[in-house]
Amino acid sequence: MKLHLDKSDQYNTIARYDATHVMVGTTRHESSVIVMPDRIEPDWHQGGFATLDETAFEHLAGLGCEILILGTGMKQRFPHPKLLKSLMAARIGLEVMDLGSACRTYNILVAEHRTVAAALLFDPV
Repeated sequence: MKLHLDKSDQYNTIARYDATHVMVGTTRHESSVIVMPDRIEPDWHQGGFATLDETAFEHLAGLGCEILILGTGMKQRFPHPKLLKSLMAARIGLEVMDLGSACRTYNILVAEHRTVAAALLFDPV
């Protein structure tokens, strides 16, 4: 689905997504990616949703954001609560969504100048 949003070129926004990729600006990402207004971290997690572990969430807790959106592929799936300890300790709010909802919500929060990160996972092909 192609997204349109009044945007500033100074921030990373998601222009398009589907089950296999996202377009951040004009750059295509086909594996896990963290998108923040000021930076992108490609390949932040090797594997899909089922392989998320405490190490992955510790990395996310160190991003310095106030809100983390976890896009879990084409279906919304919730991580085990024990994995969220590092996010709670860092006082980071977590929203878990399917990929499309995560992309749209991220763009809205960027437009509101919020300190947000979208950690996006894709379904295995």
